[in-house]
Amino acid sequence: MFFKRIIWPVCILICLGTTAANAGARTTQHSKHLMKIRDSQRYKVKTPKSSIQAGAARVTVRASAKTVQKTVLKFNRYSKWIHRFKKSKIVGKSGGKTDVYLEVPILKGLAKVWAVVRFDPPKHLGKDDVVIKGHLIKGNVKFLDVNWRITRLDDNNTQLDLSLLIVPDIPAPGSIVTGEVAYAADVAVIGIRERSEKITRKK
Repeated sequence: MFFKRIIWPVCILICLGTTAANAGARTTQHSKHLMKIRDSQRYKVKTPKSSIQAGAARVTVRASAKTVQKTVLKFNRYSKWIHRFKKSKIVGKSGGKTDVYLEVPILKGLAKVWAVVRFDPPKHLGKDDVVIKGHLIKGNVKFLDVNWRITRLDDNNTQLDLSLLIVPDIPAPGSIVTGEVAYAADVAVIGIRERSEKITRKK
């Protein structure tokens, strides 16, 4: 009887501790699959702005969500970490927002997108998700939207999504543009993953 009175409270405390440790974790079967294959996944996103779909990519990162977020916010390092971004330079800051000059080749290098993109401060969506959005201020395109999403899976793993909407100011098949932009998003999430994991290994 004494053993039962002791062991049950201990079991309950262990269960509660395990639950608390994983509270808020967003690991799903899909993210588990991405963690296992260690590869990125491209996809498309419909938007109300254009018939051209946004190109997107996602990947899991063996680093904390905090580390990934800090890496994403280093806008001026994009051209070093992400080879599809030919130039990246911070050109202004105001009220927590950051203006960044970006150059990205599209259409297999036949055209070059340049733009000044204004990034908003990180926005928390619940406990596990943070979004960092950027929109076009000026450039040689009709639309350019950047949408980073950082999802905490657990203390040491994060899912990183990036969707890019680029609508050129020249006639171009939407499917080709979306494919090119999805590739750019793919390269971007891989670049941020490599940098974030390198930072984590040094800790």
